[in-house]
Amino acid sequence: MGNRIRCACPRCTIRSLMGPAIVITVGVLFLLDQMRGGYFSFGNTFPVILIVIGLVSLASALAPMDGHIDNSYPPVPPPGMPGPTQNPPQSPLPGQGQGQ
Repeated sequence: MGNRIRCACPRCTIRSLMGPAIVITVGVLFLLDQMRGGYFSFGNTFPVILIVIGLVSLASALAPMDGHIDNSYPPVPPPGMPGPTQNPPQSPLPGQGQGQ
């Protein structure tokens, strides 16, 4: 993982904030629960986590991809597609399909 190139485009930067945003939100919700008693219990305030996830996802989707670095591998052709490294199709029966 040390030789992996990290993308610094705005979309990837915002997407990388998802985990810290959720951890901070859960911490604030538990803090409010401890300070205010049962009114701010986690059972009443868990939709705030869903709102934070939605806001970060929306911000990531709207951010530009200027300078994006794609780390995916090249696409692998599906089986059965002719390619330079595949052998010609073989007949299932021995002796069949050979030129005479």
